Amino acid sequence: MATGCAAPGAPQPPSLRLPVAVDNLAGARKGNRVVLTWSPPTETTDHQTMRWPTTTRLCRVLNQFPSNTCGEVVREIKSVELVSAKPSARRPVVSFEDVLPASLIAANNQATYAVEVMNQHGRSAGLSNQIRVSLVATVPPPAEFRATLDAQGPLLEWNAQASPMSAADISYRLRIYRRLSGKSEFSLVGEQPYRLGEEEARDTNFEWGQEYDYKIASLTLVAVPGRPAVEVEGADSPTVHLATRDIFPPAVPSGLQAVFSSVGQKPFIDLTWAPNTERDLAGYIVYRRTAASSFVAVSTAPVQAPAWRDNDVRRGEKYYYTVAAVDLRGNQSAQSVPAEESVPLEVR
Repeated sequence: MATGCAAPGAPQPPSLRLPVAVDNLAGARKGNRVVLTWSPPTETTDHQTMRWPTTTRLCRVLNQFPSNTCGEVVREIKSVELVSAKPSARRPVVSFEDVLPASLIAANNQATYAVEVMNQHGRSAGLSNQIRVSLVATVPPPAEFRATLDAQGPLLEWNAQASPMSAADISYRLRIYRRLSGKSEFSLVGEQPYRLGEEEARDTNFEWGQEYDYKIASLTLVAVPGRPAVEVEGADSPTVHLATRDIFPPAVPSGLQAVFSSVGQKPFIDLTWAPNTERDLAGYIVYRRTAASSFVAVSTAPVQAPAWRDNDVRRGEKYYYTVAAVDLRGNQSAQSVPAEESVPLEVR
C-alpha cells in the first residue's frame, strides 16, 4: 500500500513589510495653514495585511514639482497617533495641519507635499502622490463683520479700511458662508469683490424662522495663463449669529379706489388697489365703516387678489374703506388711505 504527498511549492522570500505608497493625498490651504488628508495603507507591497507599526513622514519641497525626494520633513507621525474621522469607512481618512512659516509666504512660491510611510526598519515603498499648494499671501477678513435683520431679510455688513493691493496677476474677493445653528458645515451663500465702498451683502436665499451662523473670508486669486485662476482663502472672521424671526409687516397697500354699481342688479361697491410685491404675502384684509360706526373687517379671510366686491350695501348710505396687507406669519400692515363711496337712493 502506497501513499502520496503533495510536492512542496517554491520557497517564498520573507516579506519586506513595506507599506504600499499612499495614493490619495489631498490638501487645501486656508490662511497660513495647509490641511492634508490621506488614507493610511492597510497592506504591504506583497499583499500582506499590515500588522506592524509605521511612521509617516510629511514631506514639503519648495518650488519643485514633482519631487524625487522627501525634501523637508515637516513632521513624523507614529501610526498609533493617526486617528480617522470615519474609522468605519472602507478607506479611513486621517488629516494633518501644516502651519506655514512666514518666511515661505511669497507670490511666486509653491509648496509640493507628499507623505512617505516607513516600516519599523525605516524603509518605504516610496513617496505618495504629490500635490502643489500656492504660497501667495492672503489678507485678513474685513473688520467688524455683523449681521442684522430687516423686512428684506439678513443684511451682512463689515468695515473695509482699504482695498487690498492688487497686482497684474493677483486680485481679491470676499466669500460669505452660512450654516444652520447647531450644524458643523458651512455653505457658500455669496461672493463679491473685496474693495472699499462695497461693504454689505444680502442673504436672499434664507428662510424665516431659522437661526443662522455667518462668517466671511477673503479670497486671493492668482491668474495662470491658459488655466483657471489659483484660489487661496484667507482666515475666517469671527462667526456671527442671527435669528430670522419675522416681525416685519408688509407694506401698506396703496391706490385704493371704490366704485358703486347697480345696473340691472342689486347695488354693490367694487374696490381695487395696487398689488403688494412681498414674497411672503398671504393676502389683504378689507375694512369698512359708515358715518355712524368705526372700521371693522368685512372680508372673512385674506383676499388673494387686489380687488374685492362689497355686496352688502344699502341705498342712501355712504361707506368708507381701507385695506391692510398680511403675510404668511400673520404680520399685518397699517391700513391704507381710506376710499369712500356713496350708494344713491335711486339709480337713474
